[in-house]
Parts: sequence; C-alpha cells; structure tokens
Amino acid sequence: MKQRGLRLTVDGPVARVVLDRPEVRNAQTPGMWRALAEFGASLPTDVRVVVVSGEGPSFSAGLDRRLMTGETVDGEESLLALGTKPAAEVHATIAEIQAGFSWLRRPEIVSVAAVQGHAIGAGFQLALACDLRVVTPDVRFSMREPALGLVPDLGGTQPLVQLVGYSRALEICATSRWVEAEEARQLGLANIVVPAEELEATVKDLTDALLTPLPGAIRETKALLLGAADASYEQQLRAEREAQQRRLAELMGNIG
Repeated sequence: MKQRGLRLTVDGPVARVVLDRPEVRNAQTPGMWRALAEFGASLPTDVRVVVVSGEGPSFSAGLDRRLMTGETVDGEESLLALGTKPAAEVHATIAEIQAGFSWLRRPEIVSVAAVQGHAIGAGFQLALACDLRVVTPDVRFSMREPALGLVPDLGGTQPLVQLVGYSRALEICATSRWVEAEEARQLGLANIVVPAEELEATVKDLTDALLTPLPGAIRETKALLLGAADASYEQQLRAEREAQQRRLAELMGNIG
C-alpha cells in the first residue's frame, strides 16, 4: 500500500514502513503522520517486528519546510496556522499526529529504525520512537525544532532523555547540533553502525533474531523495560513477579 508519501506493507510477522519522498529527502507532513497512526492502529495481531526506513540517501529531513513558510503541501495548511486556533483544538491536533509515532513503542511489537543520511527534527523523533536503531556511517541526527522556535512534540523528548540523560539531551536540543554516527553509537542513540551496503542485511538478521523467542516473552519483557525507569525497585520486582506468573500460566496452557 502506498499513500501520502509512505509505503506500508505487512508480511506475516513483519511490517514495514518506508518513507517514500526521496525527492525532498523524505520530508514529512501531517498527512504522513496520520497515515502512520492509521497503519499502527490496523496492524494484524500477529505482527511482531516493525521496520522503519527511508527511500533514497536520507532517512528523513524532518518536517516539510514549506509548511513553516505559509505554503500548502498536498492540500495541507501551514502548521503555523495552528497558532491562531483555540488551545483545545491545537492540543487535539498535536495528539492526533503524535499517535503516528507513539504506536511504535507498544509492548506487543519491537520496532527497528534503519537510518542512513539525515535524520532531522521529525526524522530524528521517528528514529527515537523505535526501540532499536541500526545506522550507517553517514548518519547525521539533529533536533532542529528549537532552532525554528518550536519544541520537539512528536514523542521524542522522553526516549532521548532515557537514552543519553537529561544534560546531554538538553544540549543536543538547545544547540540543534549534529550528532554523527560514532557519537550516536557512544551515546546509545545507535545500537550498531554498519556500512551502507550492509544495512538491509543487518536489519534482516536483527529481525530474524527478534522473531526467535516466544512473542509473549518479548511483549512482557519490553513492558517491564519501558516501565523500569519510573518504578521503585520494589515496584519493579512486583512487576517482574506478575509478568512471570502470566508467562508460566500461558506456557502451561500451551503445554496442556
């Protein structure tokens, strides 16, 4: 299925999202975000891994800049026009587009970003929405929203802090500087850096490895890890006990 600048496919337990506007370095629009949300909401229950990538030399150059200069893109009004609307309407609109990213963190799937070239602003946040990031040596991350007078509002602030810590996250956002491949690996933004010609094969190997364990075990483990930072040690121990009880019960049911 191709719609609104995206190629969206499901092949058994693996779903793929390909940003497909290479002529503008896969610049994103609210229509793309809404299509992503719809795709996430409609995923078959047997999908276990989602791979997100970009067509061409760049993962994504972020928001289509024309939407910040009063122009319309594919019939969509300028994002600056939101500033003239009531607060409740602005909140509802942003929540709607945030849903295009937030589903990638659901416990029942593991999401993998295959990132090459530029990953700027919304592109950086889309990579951050994924659980794992495989990048090429030419990758360049940047959180450009503050440089435009905006804030990152697509769910990228929490995973950025979780990955690199508050102080480094603030520095990256406040300066809008580039984070290149080796630093991204050192900071934990990239799980692995591989040559461009090996990106597809590496993601395939990772996907195969993620499909090996029982889906229930991965689902429960991801949920435990997502909640760990906000739980006390005793709360986390209890969460582990409860998750293990559910796993044992399911395994006994399967055996029976």
